[in-house]
Amino acid sequence: MNLRSTLAAFTLPMLACTLAHAETPTEKDARMQWFNEARFGMFIHWGVYSEAAGNFKGKPVPGAGEWLQSGGKIPAAEYREELLPKFNPVKYDPEAWVIAAKNAGMKYIVITSKHHDGFCLWDSKLTDWDVGSSPYKKDLLKPLADACAKHGIKFCLYHSIMDWSHPDWGTKMPWRGSAANPNPDMDRFTTYLKGQLEEIVTTYHPGILWFDGEWEAAWTHERGVDLYDYLRKLDPALIINNRVDKGRKGMEGHTTDAKFKGDYGTPEQQIPATGFGEGVSWESCMTMNGTWGFKTNDTKWKSTEVLVRNLIDIASKGGNYLLNVGPTGEGEIPAASLERLAAMGEWMKVNGESIHGTTASLFPKVSWDGRSTTRKLPDGNTRVYLHVFKRPEGGKLTVNGLVNRPVSASILGKGAPLEVSGKEGDWSVQLPEAPLDPIATVVTLSFKDKPTIKP
Repeated sequence: MNLRSTLAAFTLPMLACTLAHAETPTEKDARMQWFNEARFGMFIHWGVYSEAAGNFKGKPVPGAGEWLQSGGKIPAAEYREELLPKFNPVKYDPEAWVIAAKNAGMKYIVITSKHHDGFCLWDSKLTDWDVGSSPYKKDLLKPLADACAKHGIKFCLYHSIMDWSHPDWGTKMPWRGSAANPNPDMDRFTTYLKGQLEEIVTTYHPGILWFDGEWEAAWTHERGVDLYDYLRKLDPALIINNRVDKGRKGMEGHTTDAKFKGDYGTPEQQIPATGFGEGVSWESCMTMNGTWGFKTNDTKWKSTEVLVRNLIDIASKGGNYLLNVGPTGEGEIPAASLERLAAMGEWMKVNGESIHGTTASLFPKVSWDGRSTTRKLPDGNTRVYLHVFKRPEGGKLTVNGLVNRPVSASILGKGAPLEVSGKEGDWSVQLPEAPLDPIATVVTLSFKDKPTIKP
């Protein structure tokens, strides 16, 4: 399609706008509730780079799979000419993807509508650098959104602000689409960006817009504020991560200055030593292996134990775990990813109660090898979950700092009560002789009201 002529139709509705009224803390809590209760989601990195699988014209390219164009410094026209005719994901089964996520205990899916190379997984009216111009031709997002709706999973979208294909992206490099443009126009690019975002928000109604690629100087704080306000007016229920603006602190992903926009923090490939405090939403995005997009020679897979304990660790600090899969160019999630998702699901079937809908640990530091989460019940009572990674000596689980004696104690999935002994600040729970879960056994302590913890 003709990009220049089509953009004119989008100019008027893309004008900067502000929210009708300032959102109150109560209103924000309501908007964020599903996210803060979910705790576990699936990230999906998929695009024309998936077909390349880390190689270009038969030669390996260094770096992450989805950064293929950058790693190989491949000119935009050559990148398109080589990869677009080959992208034909005939094995794509969106319902199978959603079922794999649901069975793993995941509550939402975030898929790349457009990554940094600018290729779109839907047939955009604003460009022909999209799936509509590939041999596959069909929209890849709508079938996944429909499958999510069918199975009760929140459908969400990643969208790169940075665009290596666009002639008006303001940071020029010899291999990018703006290389031949003497005067890239970021206002014109922003109109294009807003136009595409209007397409996907009004068509797919995502629960989250997960931005990325905001770090280059071409994207400014002012543009981030304008884009956030525009999108919140377009869909007031939309959740938007902090990468829409310039406030995150590198890969730590946390925003501390209130002038910067964004509803939650985004640590990347790391788990913070502690959470970010009560009332602060955040999500650690992490890979199962070393790269986000599919790459044939990336075989450094994390074990199921590591993945489950990452989930527990993050939940114990009040955050969400966004765990990535990188489908192949044909549209299949790698078997190694599916095996790990299935194994995580087996643990979650028994212990998901200790993750979903919980809040951070009440303990500043636990006195056993493991973690803890908390759940406030509708009747005002509280459950405290003790995730035990290693059986303590003699099976005696010491819980230091807890003032209140638990009303009851048991292991999730095993109804028999456990004996509690000791005194205020120094309780012990006697674990059974039977073998514990090798990844994590969850002990549930029940209390009237909220228990008190002392140092």
